[in-house]
Amino acid sequence: MKVLITGATGFIGKKLLKYLDFSSITAISRVKQADYDNIEWKYFSLETLLTSGTLDGKYDVVIHLAGRAHVMNYDTIDPLAEFRKVNTAGTLNLARQAAESGVKRFVFISSIGVNGNNNIHPFTETDIPNPQEPYAVSKYEAEK
Repeated sequence: MKVLITGATGFIGKKLLKYLDFSSITAISRVKQADYDNIEWKYFSLETLLTSGTLDGKYDVVIHLAGRAHVMNYDTIDPLAEFRKVNTAGTLNLARQAAESGVKRFVFISSIGVNGNNNIHPFTETDIPNPQEPYAVSKYEAEK
């Protein structure tokens, strides 16, 4: 089984790589990473993958963990628009690429932030999404 993982160097991605046991894993990173057995690393920005026309390989599964979590220049006129470029439009483009390439499974890991900032009780699957921050709004829009 061939698996492509975006966000492989993030919090969840690093842990996921330790437990996956597939015949072929391709992981995407902006910077060189330590070698893992059976992992092929590709080095380029997430924006490049999300805006390019097609996936460059035949994958059975795409696990999409990556996203833009910060807008470093808070002087930007519209931080939500910056998050939407990658987290919403980019995710939809990647899902479209996966479908057009014949990917059998597309797994998108969003963010707990889509549930809002409630700290009164634990979130459940029946909670109504209530994203408050631009990052969470962009992730929720990608879920729809």
